[in-house]
Amino acid sequence: MDPATIIGIVLALGALFGMIQLEGVSIAGLLLPAPIILVFGATIGVGIAGTTIKDAILSFKKITRAFTGKVVPPQSVIDGVVSLAEKARSEGLLSLEQEAEKLDDPFMKGALQNIADGTDGEELRILLEDEMESRLAADRTASKFFMSLGGYAPTVGIVGTVVSLTHVLENLAEPDELGHMIAAAFVATLWGLLTANFLWLPLGARLKKLADLDELRMTLLMEGVLAVQAGSQPRLLGERLKAMVPTHALEGGDGKSGKGGKAKAGAKKGSDDQGLAA
Repeated sequence: MDPATIIGIVLALGALFGMIQLEGVSIAGLLLPAPIILVFGATIGVGIAGTTIKDAILSFKKITRAFTGKVVPPQSVIDGVVSLAEKARSEGLLSLEQEAEKLDDPFMKGALQNIADGTDGEELRILLEDEMESRLAADRTASKFFMSLGGYAPTVGIVGTVVSLTHVLENLAEPDELGHMIAAAFVATLWGLLTANFLWLPLGARLKKLADLDELRMTLLMEGVLAVQAGSQPRLLGERLKAMVPTHALEGGDGKSGKGGKAKAGAKKGSDDQGLAA
């Protein structure tokens, strides 16, 4: 599990509470039920209005993935593909069917089974590209949904503030209460900005990042298995796949080919795909 989302949100909330303590602000004055209900309820409501019920439910189910989604090091993926290339080169393409049975990753397993069945390279590429898009669609849909909530929340907060200020104007005859009422009116704006920037936008950005990383992983697998099918030399295949990955992202993995690296990569890939399907 990559803890970036948890760490980031905790740091942001810590900074906020630190400011609250330093400024001597009353936390009770910020935890007002009315603006909280409006901001959360109306934001989610207008978000659902802009999509479908099915996509909204899918998006909320993806919250867990945003916090617990695994990041597979590209080097581990490359190690696994190079190991498969070495096996295919020494034992033939039919040996890949046995390797497919050992993998938990349905994307990789299907690709190897199709190679063993003699599927044409171009047809296999089209099949894998279509499968890749369908697997990435869930994370991207959820990302767009949470990004939209991040856009709606501040405006909903302003609506709440305007409503509260109308109540303030109705009570101008009570000057002793005006300060408290005006402060309470701006709590809705605070919650709108807070939920947008501390919750919805980070969730959307995280799911988009996970989708991008998974796209890179599956692209490496696709290009790798197609090269294996074409009989590419394992070492050159490894160099070619490394050239597709930014240098900083190549950290991780053992940098070697072999069954140990392949098994490790296969297990990690399986876990990541299970997260996509959740």
